[in-house]
Amino acid sequence: MEWKVGDLVTRISHNHDMVFKILGIEEEVCYLKGVNIRLCADSPLSDLKKHIEENDIEEEKNFLDRVKPDVMLDRNDYFYLPGKILHIDGDEEYLKRCLDYYEQSNIWSIGIVEQEENVASNIQSWLNEYNPNIVIITGHDAFYQKKGEKNDLKAYKNSEYFVNSIKEARRYEKSHEKLIIIAGACQSDYEELIKAGANFASSPKRINIHALDPAIIACTMSLSDVNQDIDLKAVLEKTKYGSSGIGGIRTKGTMYIGYPR
Repeated sequence: MEWKVGDLVTRISHNHDMVFKILGIEEEVCYLKGVNIRLCADSPLSDLKKHIEENDIEEEKNFLDRVKPDVMLDRNDYFYLPGKILHIDGDEEYLKRCLDYYEQSNIWSIGIVEQEENVASNIQSWLNEYNPNIVIITGHDAFYQKKGEKNDLKAYKNSEYFVNSIKEARRYEKSHEKLIIIAGACQSDYEELIKAGANFASSPKRINIHALDPAIIACTMSLSDVNQDIDLKAVLEKTKYGSSGIGGIRTKGTMYIGYPR
């Protein structure tokens, strides 16, 4: 079969568990990126099958319908000031999807595309410039069993970069209430990200996460009352894979409510 960049495919050896887009082809190897899941991979051409979009379109539509922002900020005489979001992402396509999601929620957001290894050296200047209530540090990651155990930070593709970026953000603002940090990507070292200072992080079970999962958490925190603790379990269950994909600590929201309008 003829393959070309941009084709949608699944992997036979993984029982067609997720859909990828072909990013590049070198000899008999394809370089892939998940369409909905934050995962990059490579595969021999012989392991690929052409994806028929209708196969999983209903499942993805149901998920997107379930997490569609339900914003009712003009329902009475009060006015609402949702928390501001700074989203730093190593993947431009995923970032755009998240920014569109914030726009649907009428939340102020700014997006920055930056490779994971470069974020730590720049994050304090971005925080100072945009002064967000919530910062997301995400992109791509992976756990390599051949490199070490799950508690070995060196066994991850980008977790150490995420940890360093979180620590720099916490040097800027120590309070978990004044700056909410959401960090990590597919299979990230969850425990180290939380210990570094993240409020929410992936991935407790070292599984893949959906492209929108960090944005779903951020929107919920942006639209939650600054004086109330969020329902931690309920927030996590909004994401694609629940607490297996993302975990966190009990945190108050960031939205101020005023009167009159």
